Amino acid sequence: MGEEDYYLELCERPVQFEKANPVNCVFFDEANKQVFAVRSGGATGVVVKGPDDRNPISFRMDDKGEVKCIKFSLENKILAVQRTSKTVVLPEKRSLKLLKSHNLNVNWYMYCPESAVILLSTTVLENVLQPFHFRAGTMSKLPKFEIELPAAPKSTKPSLSERDIAMATIYGQLYVLFLRHHSRTSNSTGAEVVLYHLPREGACKKMHILKLNRTGKFALNVVDNLVVVHHQDTETSVIFDIKLRGEFDGSVTFHHPVLPARSIQPYQIPIAGPAAVTSQSPVPCKLYSSSWIVFQPDIIISASQGYLWNLQVKLEPIVNLLPDKGRLMDFLLQRKECKMVILSVCSQMLSESDRASLPVIATVFDKLNHEYKKYLDAEQSYAMAVEAGQSRSSPLLKRPVRTQAVLDQSDVYTHVLSAFVEKKEMPHKFVIAVLMEYIRSLNQFQIAVQHYLHELVIKTLVQHNLFYMLHQFLQYHVLSDSKPLACLLLSLESFYPPAHQLSLDMLKRLSTANDEIVEVLLSKHQVLAALRFIRGIGGHDSISARKFLDAAKQTEDNMLFYTIFRFFEQRNQRLRGSPNFTPGEHCEEHVAFFKQIFGDQALMRPTTF
Repeated sequence: MGEEDYYLELCERPVQFEKANPVNCVFFDEANKQVFAVRSGGATGVVVKGPDDRNPISFRMDDKGEVKCIKFSLENKILAVQRTSKTVVLPEKRSLKLLKSHNLNVNWYMYCPESAVILLSTTVLENVLQPFHFRAGTMSKLPKFEIELPAAPKSTKPSLSERDIAMATIYGQLYVLFLRHHSRTSNSTGAEVVLYHLPREGACKKMHILKLNRTGKFALNVVDNLVVVHHQDTETSVIFDIKLRGEFDGSVTFHHPVLPARSIQPYQIPIAGPAAVTSQSPVPCKLYSSSWIVFQPDIIISASQGYLWNLQVKLEPIVNLLPDKGRLMDFLLQRKECKMVILSVCSQMLSESDRASLPVIATVFDKLNHEYKKYLDAEQSYAMAVEAGQSRSSPLLKRPVRTQAVLDQSDVYTHVLSAFVEKKEMPHKFVIAVLMEYIRSLNQFQIAVQHYLHELVIKTLVQHNLFYMLHQFLQYHVLSDSKPLACLLLSLESFYPPAHQLSLDMLKRLSTANDEIVEVLLSKHQVLAALRFIRGIGGHDSISARKFLDAAKQTEDNMLFYTIFRFFEQRNQRLRGSPNFTPGEHCEEHVAFFKQIFGDQALMRPTTF
């Protein structure tokens, strides 16, 4: 299996710690994501490492018996050690104050640090879960709920195991994930993961069922809002995305794996030590080992090898594993690091070898612009709220975050369309159809089309002499009026004479001042077009010679400079009887430049009658 096939990988730089052995005990703190290596009950040292810790924390403590659990408070201020089932010791003397208590029979508990929710298992079957939420020093009781256990033979008593429950935040919502080893329906084989949505207010509700279609030992992670299910027997994993469309039966949505099952990408354990030793080849890591322990959301620990990894999703291989472009886009747009992958998908579907049909291309553009429009609307609402002074009265008002899923017109133009129109092997009708499809999609979502997209269409039409189509697009306002577009049309007059009038009509519709049109044309180095325009409206006797000569010189086109210089010499002759420039026109620099390039003899001689 090539590297392009693995869509899950272990992070490159894991946290390394001393392997678990009879002398060294290893603990993991889910809140701080720290690994504690405790040697000889702490007497010969405790080393604490976390994914973001540059420097590990090391200390010693008296060996007062076996350590059952050890953790730091947030920001590593207070250490707590548990040595018996009923006592927790704080090495530094501190006073504790009871804030609130609840009396419950608890079988086991689970804590989710990201959402500050604790889940307590109660009742004989252990399947009634009581959540509590901690916030700002207070503890609030949330409504309890029951986990539906699968049907079991009469001889065995069903119960809910802590191993089959996980808590994770998916798309900003807290879920309780239950790994049900047998489906409740007798006609369905294989295990499933049931997702219960646990809101801040209101009752917990069963929302999603992830169909695994296999049995055996499983472990769960959540990475980039995807539920990853590892299967130890086959040493493979699958991913589920609850945002993708599933089968809804009126109360819950059933989901199947997004992609075929694949192993995590093989991982090499680097050999540590002096340079002479490290020349040995790295050792392959045993994936899906029975010594692996999985923690939420994305942590895998191998205590026997002394590694803590973060699990990661690789998006590039998924492009070829998910042939349905619409579903692929739905999937990619929800991922954190999606921008460059989406742009490559767009380029790929417009390539000669993998060319997609126009309806598929239209679907992809619509999905991109749907996200783009959502962001533009959120930005506008925020700007209006700030203008109305709501930001002071409402501290919750936050500027919308621009995620990588927001691909604007400049992204698509720069990375996809500008390269696409240059492909000689592409049929020009297909090229124009794609450009118009993107513009249609922008219009459909009421997004103002940037002029450079219209320019791309016009340049492509002109390149293939499709002037009749250009005329139609302008006549029926398929291409929106804009000053840059009008200037582009003016510059096309030598290829297509009607372009001049089309341009002037557009400028009139835009109520543009004439001198502004000249400025725009000059800024685009369309010096001749600017001159033709000004002659067309009869203003060429009063324009500044210096402004035009400056613009002509900037183009670095000597023949253009010659033409413009000669035009003004002729104007001077006609108006004043001499081709020379007056001191008030400040053209001395341009006269010197003309002489330098073309010589004194090229200057126009005064005509006498």
